[in-house]
Amino acid sequence: MHRKTIKTTVEIPSDELDTLMKNTNAKTKKQAIVIAIAEYNRRRRLSKLAEKLGTFSQIMSVDELKKQRRAK
Repeated sequence: MHRKTIKTTVEIPSDELDTLMKNTNAKTKKQAIVIAIAEYNRRRRLSKLAEKLGTFSQIMSVDELKKQRRAK
């Protein structure tokens, strides 16, 4: 599937872009920015999902889970 792309010109602080390239192991500036945008969007989707799910008060501890698995 081919994604629609756009060309744009933006001013990005060079130190932030350098750090981004190191953190993403990107070979190009474009690749680093695309990775950062995708990661941001992924985190936003997860955050929205977590909001919909709410919190759980009855979550098993690791020890309880291990005990339950051994019992099977």
